[in-house]
Amino acid sequence: MGRSGIRRRVRRGERIAALALAALLVGAPADAQFDLTGKWVSRSTQDPIERGAGPDPVDYLALPLNDEGRARALSYDYSLMSLPDGQCGYHTPFYIVLGPFGLHMWNEFDPVTGRLVAWKIGAWVDKDIQTIWMDGRPHPSPHAAHTYGGFTTGRWEGNTLVTTTTHMKATTIRRNGAPVSDRATMRMYFVRHGDVLSIRAVMEDPVYLSEPLVRSRVWSLDARGDLNLGNGVASPCEVISELPRADAAGVVPHYLPGRNPFVDELTRTYNIPVEAVLGGAETLYPEFRKKLTGYRPPASCRRYCGCGGLGVPCIADGSGVAR
Repeated sequence: MGRSGIRRRVRRGERIAALALAALLVGAPADAQFDLTGKWVSRSTQDPIERGAGPDPVDYLALPLNDEGRARALSYDYSLMSLPDGQCGYHTPFYIVLGPFGLHMWNEFDPVTGRLVAWKIGAWVDKDIQTIWMDGRPHPSPHAAHTYGGFTTGRWEGNTLVTTTTHMKATTIRRNGAPVSDRATMRMYFVRHGDVLSIRAVMEDPVYLSEPLVRSRVWSLDARGDLNLGNGVASPCEVISELPRADAAGVVPHYLPGRNPFVDELTRTYNIPVEAVLGGAETLYPEFRKKLTGYRPPASCRRYCGCGGLGVPCIADGSGVAR
């Protein structure tokens, strides 16, 4: 064989190798950047008030509520939770970054093609299972049914799994009744750093929020898989009679405009001005502190603080717990 024949074979081999490499790259799933499967333990030291005992009844600081959202929040009465549908009500996926629980995540593959179809985030006693569709399917019509789990699609942007959730039922973004409507859209960003998983959630609501609400949380991988999310630990929710007035037909606990008795609670406890307590987009930013020229910290910290943690003395009982 002459030199020209050898060169043709070499070039042909190079083309075949290039085509094989291209086919390999095309066939490789775009969602193989890293693995999210496993059981992730919550680091509840982040925002312990939100993830533990819960906020004060009227504490809308750093929530971008518009006038409609503020009015809806101030009508909230905790006795709503005593209604039959409230006792066993669910939260939407935004509760992932609000609640105290860990995460159980796994993936599902197409048995024929082997391609990833969806990621799953397990349910809790008060949260439905969340499916993150990765197969390119579109979101349903705006008129489709809204559920507590919503409808979520995902895509990879580098090493970040970016999800979009729509079709969620109306619920709250804080456990004191701060609302979000069923027209809200949520994006989540999942990033794994070794055995640490961080999730940032961005909630946008044209009804009750004037700008996006952002929350971030961190979890740690638990090799033992001990999250206490199942195996008989959480009992089924059973509706019982809690309040006589709530048992009467047509009674819905609420506060009329201007009648919420907790509006000044943070002012009396922490000296925080009411205009800050009622929230709004401007309370998200450090510049808002310039408007609080008359603010003075309380003489002592009585709750939700460690002794000296806020730079003021705290009143504690014999156990050392601030009251």
